[in-house]
Amino acid sequence: MMLRLTLVGLIAAGLLGFGLLAWVATHPAAHGPVPQQVAVLAAAQAVQPGALLKPADLIARKIPAPLPPGALADSPKARRALTGAMVRRSLSANEVILPADVLRPGDHGFLAAVLHPGMRAVTVGVDMVSGTAGLIWPGDRVDVILTQATADPNVPPARRVVAETVLPDVRVIAIDQRLVEGATPGGPSGHAAHTVTLEVTAAEVERVAVATRLGRLSLAVRAAESAPADGSGATPGPPPAVFAGEVAQTLAARRPPAAAGAVRVWQGAADGKEFRF
Repeated sequence: MMLRLTLVGLIAAGLLGFGLLAWVATHPAAHGPVPQQVAVLAAAQAVQPGALLKPADLIARKIPAPLPPGALADSPKARRALTGAMVRRSLSANEVILPADVLRPGDHGFLAAVLHPGMRAVTVGVDMVSGTAGLIWPGDRVDVILTQATADPNVPPARRVVAETVLPDVRVIAIDQRLVEGATPGGPSGHAAHTVTLEVTAAEVERVAVATRLGRLSLAVRAAESAPADGSGATPGPPPAVFAGEVAQTLAARRPPAAAGAVRVWQGAADGKEFRF
């Protein structure tokens, strides 16, 4: 009898223990309050000083509340506020981004801080085609191409249109008035870009000023990792100018019309008679 009572007690104690464990598992607050987690914006990967933040550089990182002073809780508005900001110091992956780490568009001296020492900012006009359909972002590197056309009949048709690279491999630092890297094509308002601001040397500013008076400027985006085609390690110069006849064979084969000629013949004192051919 005593053995039976002991066995029943052990079973009851086991059931009570399992019930207590189940209750604790479903009521974690019994162990004390769980720290609240807040998602803040952090660097998705290592970012170097001077870089312009783009959407791919931002991730949400959960940290215990309260937030560090100045940390931005993750939201579409907070991401827009940091997109295009210039990084002041090196950021490591998953590091929370604080106000002291960046200089935002609109801050005093932002454009001057974005420029490398000794460089200048120059703006050129573009349209939906010459600006590559709004797919150029600040931070991209581009070639500036000048296209000229002449209607001079003394110039052969094959040479009446010519294109040449006037500035190779220059950095874009702004689209219209937005220094935003990685924005939606056409900008937040959905309108096509009208101006692109480039980082150039003092001498290149003058080249741009002359080129804008000579013809139409277009921008060609370069690969993120450009390498010399010859593998020599030297930076290749701009390609030679391309004339219309090198693109369209029909123009190259076309001969300009012969100039009209005339001969005047005099017979004695009578007025000369002109013959045209």
